[in-house]
Amino acid sequence: MVNESKNDSISKTLLVVLLLCLVCSVVVAVSAVGLKSKQQQQKLLDKQRNILDVAGLLPPKMASEQVKNLFSQRIEPRLLDLNSGELLVSKATTFDLAAALRDDNKSAALAASDDPAGIKRRSNQAEIYLVRDEQGTVSKIVLPVYGTGLWSMMYAFLALDSNGNTVKGITYYDQGETPGLGGEVENAGWRQQWVGKKLFDDNGQPAIRVVKGGARPGDEHAVYGLSGATLTSNGVQHTFDFWLGEHGSARS
Repeated sequence: MVNESKNDSISKTLLVVLLLCLVCSVVVAVSAVGLKSKQQQQKLLDKQRNILDVAGLLPPKMASEQVKNLFSQRIEPRLLDLNSGELLVSKATTFDLAAALRDDNKSAALAASDDPAGIKRRSNQAEIYLVRDEQGTVSKIVLPVYGTGLWSMMYAFLALDSNGNTVKGITYYDQGETPGLGGEVENAGWRQQWVGKKLFDDNGQPAIRVVKGGARPGDEHAVYGLSGATLTSNGVQHTFDFWLGEHGSARS
């Protein structure tokens, strides 16, 4: 009798545990599905904020609806064919970089010799952003760039003048580098020194350099490297080596 009672108790306990696990799984699944749309909307809003910020159009403490309205008025997303350099007629409204990189028809593996940024694959298309002034004229171009740092893939938006050479702004919006060292790619002071720098020299060759120890005054192609974060600084340099090269969006 004692053994039967113990077995019965264990069975009931296991049944309760299994039921609790099932209920929790259902709650988590329903929550994930229910929140997915909101998460996607928030992700898009963060992206729009970062693009407006690097374009110099984002005032402080702007409400979400104002961000959406300003973005639709002043920013025109477009798709750039990185193989031909052609700016496609259709606007980029549903471009998914992660999905493109998983599709052999929409991306290609990079040889190690062609991949200083360590990104492994490159999409055949890139989503870029035309920034229009109040008269509707394109005044800036925002390009996405990314490459491997010390610990993470570092994603940034780069704002250029309408000729595609002079830097108007840069923002690293997603990176996992060491706080206080490589994480200083998000530091406003470090970002500010990029403004006015030239990506290419007079012969059209990539010329921007991240310089350890400081850039010489008046050097329009040099940016001071991050102090104590040599490998992250190298990652920034390699990112630009790739995206300014023959396979990159800035070259296109």
